[in-house]
Amino acid sequence: MRIAVLLYDRFTALDAVGPYELLARLPGSECVFVAKETGAVRNDQGTLALRADRSLAEVPDPDIVLVPGGPGSREAMADPEILDWLRDADASSTWTTSVCTGSLVLAGAGLLSGRRATSHWLALDELVPLGAEPTGERVVFDGKYVTAAGVSAGIDMALHLLGRIAGDATAQTVQLLTEYDPQPPYDAGSPDKAPAAIVSRWRDRAERVLAREDLPGSGAGVTSRR
Repeated sequence: MRIAVLLYDRFTALDAVGPYELLARLPGSECVFVAKETGAVRNDQGTLALRADRSLAEVPDPDIVLVPGGPGSREAMADPEILDWLRDADASSTWTTSVCTGSLVLAGAGLLSGRRATSHWLALDELVPLGAEPTGERVVFDGKYVTAAGVSAGIDMALHLLGRIAGDATAQTVQLLTEYDPQPPYDAGSPDKAPAAIVSRWRDRAERVLAREDLPGSGAGVTSRR
């Protein structure tokens, strides 16, 4: 089973690496990073690069397609080469998946028309004009299409897939060996749980957040409002 993780300029690292860490442990699988051209592809902060060992043309028919999100998803969802590859790969894939705003790229390729899907909570409404039916669920299955909400949800999605493909025992084994046992110090990981003032603050600047121009650690945002 070949798993293709799409890389494009300004992707979000955990969207790709989180699911990769789990799915690459699937017995008998080969997990490859693919891009328009082979070589290093920079993440959204420009501080980390993953290497695409295969070009899109070299991996035309993966069994699993994984599209990460990131501010570069806006360009990716309008890139004819990426969209054509997704449509061709989807024609024979067993699973076509995304994390965060990667679902916008799938929708841009016309693959989520009339289907339930999720994305980062600040980007859910953007699925509507692309023909998808947005839902705030963390992981959404609609046929062979699997979408995960923001960033960290990709790990949950990968566990769901492992269970469906290889059975509960395999998924539980991978969860144990990766020690995926979340115990966050705060219960603020969704807009339904986070303090209303924080949710409102970031909803008001959703476009800048999704473009990674106004996030903690970016030199703007929280640090200027202490």
